[in-house]
Amino acid sequence: VQLQASGGGLVQAGGSLRLSCANSKRTFSNNGVGWFRQAPGKERDFVASIGWKGVNTYYSDFAKGRFTTSRDNSKNTVFLQMNSLKPEDTAVYYCAAARSSSPSASLNAYRYWGQGTLVTVSS
Repeated sequence: VQLQASGGGLVQAGGSLRLSCANSKRTFSNNGVGWFRQAPGKERDFVASIGWKGVNTYYSDFAKGRFTTSRDNSKNTVFLQMNSLKPEDTAVYYCAAARSSSPSASLNAYRYWGQGTLVTVSS
């Protein structure tokens, strides 16, 4: 499963971006999908995850209230809506498909990773 995250870019603090995660070759509609981010020189951190039905979601503390993940299985795409962005949100954002249908905050739960998309938030 090859995933591709897109939608990153440069935005001012307080702005919004919507990231997409898609796979054109194989469906991942039965997999949980997670979002992670990695800032320069830092470890990869969990952001949000969503179960295969799109009902169960988990968020990191910094994402709660600002970020929302959703999915459209008919389009084989998962989204991460990011609002009220802060400079500390600057990072490369990755999506990943879990080994199971459940969402998870653990890196080890994810088997397939996509190329990331850079989000830069200016102050």
